[in-house]
Amino acid sequence: MASSVFHAPCGAPSIKQLECQKYVGLRPSVTLRFNCVKTKTVTTRRLVVTASKSHDGTTKKLGISDAECEAAVVAGNIPEAPPVPPKPAAPAGTPVVPSLVSEPLFSILSRNRPLSRRPRRNRKSPAMRASFQETNLSPENFVYPLFIHEGEEDTPIGAMPGCYRLGWRHGLVQEVAKARDVGVNSVVLFPKVPDALKSPTGDEAYNDNGLVPRTIRLLKDRYPDLVIYTDVALDPYSSDGHDGIVREDGVIMNDETVHQLCKQAVSQARAGADVVSPSDMMDGRVGAIRAALDAEGFQHVSIMSYTANISGAYFCILFWLHNQSYQMNPANYREALVEAQADESEGADILLVKPGLPYLDVIRLLRDKYPLPIAAYQVSGEYSMIKAGGALKMIDEQRVMMESLMCLRRAGADIILTYFALQAARCLCGEKR
Repeated sequence: MASSVFHAPCGAPSIKQLECQKYVGLRPSVTLRFNCVKTKTVTTRRLVVTASKSHDGTTKKLGISDAECEAAVVAGNIPEAPPVPPKPAAPAGTPVVPSLVSEPLFSILSRNRPLSRRPRRNRKSPAMRASFQETNLSPENFVYPLFIHEGEEDTPIGAMPGCYRLGWRHGLVQEVAKARDVGVNSVVLFPKVPDALKSPTGDEAYNDNGLVPRTIRLLKDRYPDLVIYTDVALDPYSSDGHDGIVREDGVIMNDETVHQLCKQAVSQARAGADVVSPSDMMDGRVGAIRAALDAEGFQHVSIMSYTANISGAYFCILFWLHNQSYQMNPANYREALVEAQADESEGADILLVKPGLPYLDVIRLLRDKYPLPIAAYQVSGEYSMIKAGGALKMIDEQRVMMESLMCLRRAGADIILTYFALQAARCLCGEKR
């Protein structure tokens, strides 16, 4: 059993036990006792420190002053620390080789360059790894996408296990409460509008008493500090299913669509939206929306632009062949800079990349080039692949989920729109659900 001995003047009172947690430098769980030892010149008390399993007692002071402690050390009565631990033994059969800093093996392996840098030193223990972790993930980084509809019941979405179209008056409120309980206080709303209300020009998008404005007012009444993002696009309201007005030859009309989007953004801001998010990819829409919001007194409402909204196979789009005319080509990289430069100059407050994980390079590009906050959307395809892999026991769903979110943060995303928001936040909070 390891022990330390401390010599103090005999006048110091004896102490039966000290708690190790407040006795700096001692091993966990220690019991201290004084043994009085007679010498020729002075009677001293020897403090023997031994390890024990119990350390529930209350810490008591030694009863001697700092000056007396210092005097004891100066006189040579230095407390002993636990012994040097033995060097851990290598497994049987481990080859005996010279250190990499020795010759001649060193010269062969490192070409005469000294091995002064050993990165493993900074990751040798959990505490060390935590100290130097460059990227952190917290529930505050998540924006929870929620699908809403006019009905009372929560309808499962078949391709997205665990996701539902929520009744705006009941299921939605309950889901928001669950998210807030684990630190997720930002949501983005996506409506399912009755087909009878859809039209080629998507006029329902700016109905002040439509599904989204009503939902915003309800949530703000219940949770005034909830951060509400909205989607600004015509596809939920268009009988053609596109983000914009479709001409008879199939062309998406840019400027006419922007006119509608401005009215939609103002309607959402009037209801209490904190951030409006144009996902349509029409040219010039950020500047036009900013001007429309400011003209109506909504200077405080932010714009999160879908700067790099990339057309591809990771999220379900009904008319994906046609949307290639207004969404970005997955093969392009520099084009994201063109879009970002336009959005920044027009007054965007946040730049978003969608999808997320397949386009980490684009996230990093925008992070390095622009000072604005960067958002990433982990879309349905990314979500469903992880869910499917977990259900088939081909991957560890929880670990892959958390690693994918960390990757988005590491690439430069400040916030992540993810269907995993509630599940990931519960993991971060230590809940087993």
